[in-house]
Order: sequence, then C-alpha cells, then structure tokens
Amino acid sequence: MRREVMIIAVLVSLAVVVGAVGWSGQVSLLPAATLFPLLWALSSTRIAAAVVAAGYFLAASRGLPSGVAQFFAADLWVGLSFWVAAASSFVAVHAVFWTARSGLVKAVRYLLILALTGLPPLGITGWAHPLTAAGILFPGWGWWGLLALTAVLIGLASRIGPAIAIALSGLWLWSAASGTNQILPVGWRGVDLEMGASLGRDSSLQRQRNLIALVQEVAGSGAAVVVLPESALGFWTPTLERLWREGLQGVSVTVVAGAAVINANGYDNVMVAIDGGGGRVLYRERMPVPVSMWRPWERWIGETGGARASLFANPVVEVAGRKIAPLICYEQLVLWPILQSMLHRPDAIVLIGNGWWTTGGNIVAIQRASAKAWSALFGVPLEISFNT
Repeated sequence: MRREVMIIAVLVSLAVVVGAVGWSGQVSLLPAATLFPLLWALSSTRIAAAVVAAGYFLAASRGLPSGVAQFFAADLWVGLSFWVAAASSFVAVHAVFWTARSGLVKAVRYLLILALTGLPPLGITGWAHPLTAAGILFPGWGWWGLLALTAVLIGLASRIGPAIAIALSGLWLWSAASGTNQILPVGWRGVDLEMGASLGRDSSLQRQRNLIALVQEVAGSGAAVVVLPESALGFWTPTLERLWREGLQGVSVTVVAGAAVINANGYDNVMVAIDGGGGRVLYRERMPVPVSMWRPWERWIGETGGARASLFANPVVEVAGRKIAPLICYEQLVLWPILQSMLHRPDAIVLIGNGWWTTGGNIVAIQRASAKAWSALFGVPLEISFNT
C-alpha cells in the first residue's frame, strides 16, 4: 500500500511538472505536455488517473485563479472555484476512460480522450491539449503532423510508452535546437497596446481619435493592414463607423480591430474591417470565454446580456484580398476553432486578444505560444495583437 501511494505521488508530481513546463508560455517547451499520456497510462487505479489528470491540468492553468479574481474584482476564492470547475471535465474524462487493461484497449481509449477534450461540448474547456505541440515537433507537416503526434500520444498510452517517450525526447531536443520563428504576413502589422481595463470601456471620441492617429502612423511606415486588439473599438455603432471612415480618408490602409455588436439577447464579440470606404463586421466569435462572457443558461431563465457563441460559423473570412483564420482571445486556448479554420486553407492566421486581466500571469504568453505552434505546423503566416 505504501509503495502504491509513493508511485501515485511520483506520477502526480511529474504531471504537475509536465503541465507547468509545457504551458509556461515558452513555445519551445510545449512538447513537455506530450508526456502526460504516459503518466496517465502508468496510473494503477482510476482514482490515481484522476489525480494525475488534475495535477497536469491545474498546473497548466495555474494563471486562472488570479486572472478570474482580477476580472471580476473578487476575492481569490472565486478564482479558485473557477479553476477547480474548469478542471472537472478534463479530470472526469480521464477517470472514466481509464482502464486497467494495457495495450490496444488503453491506446484506443486515449484516442477517445483526445477527441472528447478537443471537440465540443467538453472541448469548450479543453485547455492544455497535448496536440497543440504538433507544430513544434513536426513543423510544416500540416495535417500529417497532427496525425503523427496523435499516433505518438496513443503510443505513449500503450505498452511501448516508455520507449516512445525516449524517442520523443530526442525529437523535442532536435526541435528546440531548430527553433520556431513567427511567420509574418507581408504588409500586415499587429499593434500591441498597454491600456489595461480601459480598452473597450473608455467610449470617448478622444480615445478613438488616438487610435486612428496610431493607425495612420503605422500605415505611414508601410503597413497595408493594421490589426488592433480585442475590444479596441468598444461598441460598434454607425457613429463610430463614420468617425473611422472619415479618419482613414486618403490613407491606404485597412484596419482589423475588435469590437462588440449589441443584439436583442446580448452582444457579439467581433472583428471589424475598416478602410476609407467604410466598415463592416468581419467575424463573430465562435467561442467566447465561458461564464464571464458566454452564459447560455441566461436564455433558459429569461435573462440577457451575455455574449453569443457562433460556434462553427465563419471559420475563415476575407479581408484585403486574403482569406484569414480569425481567432479572438479564448479561442486560441482550445483546439477545435483553429482546426476548423485550417480545413479551409487560410492565407494567414489573425489573433486578437484583450489580456488586461491576466496581469502577473502567463495566459497571454500561452496564447501566443499556441498560435505560433499552429502557424508553424501549417506553415501559415501569423499576426497577433494584444492589449495588456
């Protein structure tokens, strides 16, 4: 009994290390997450598998408690409650599909786990997915790279898992030596802002005029498309559209920026495209942040106010002559939005976010690392714009 407890303690400790290192925000360290399936497979009981999964997920999402507390201006216990709740589906799936049987049975079950934690509905909170590391281990392989890593992860859950882990470590060292550089789309410029919580909440015309002046300055340096963060424009209205249209008259530039569009039941978190000829809603977010933005239960009880999830709508959109895969903030933490977009072979990935509430944490760094990994996997240029 004592020996079994010690083995579980070692596996949980290793899971915590793997989660913390893999999801540190350093793109080269993402492959550490791929070692988790081996630890899960080595668990001797269902309870042990659940605890190992909890250790990995909680370590990977360790920035959530303080971030939630900042967002809601609440005590840390509120963030801790969200942290535990977010881990529940991940832990439950790994516990339910654990089996004492080894070999093919366990490998097939882990394949089911990969699918369930990557796709809706459970994939809605499917953070820290090991497949995110595919672009670091198999850069440029595209879908073949995703399949290759899937096979590796399944193999880690089989009898030959330790041998595969050794080979995987060698591949990881080779990828780290090769490095991963962000591929930038020519003529596009993502602008990072440091406006904190005021971005999107300061509705003054002066704030918008300042942003227009910033865009004019960036366009003057040769950018044909300027990308601004999530919520940069606040609420998108005809008055705001006219202000930007007039401000961009005579400037050869297209602006892609985050905004919100009010509707009867709440609002849509969107990207808009603006130039001297006017503006339009370019993209409606498929997966807003659960609870803080997306609250589907409100309709059941007759309340309104939350963000609408467009789910599988508009996976790619066209702007400035390019087909782009648009991702707003939370969508970069889960698996399925980027994979759905990649099915349509976009010319570029455009990621915007508003991470003021993550101050002191690593969530924005994780989003950037994940985006670079997907860009590297499919060889698709990437542009990022964040507010902190």
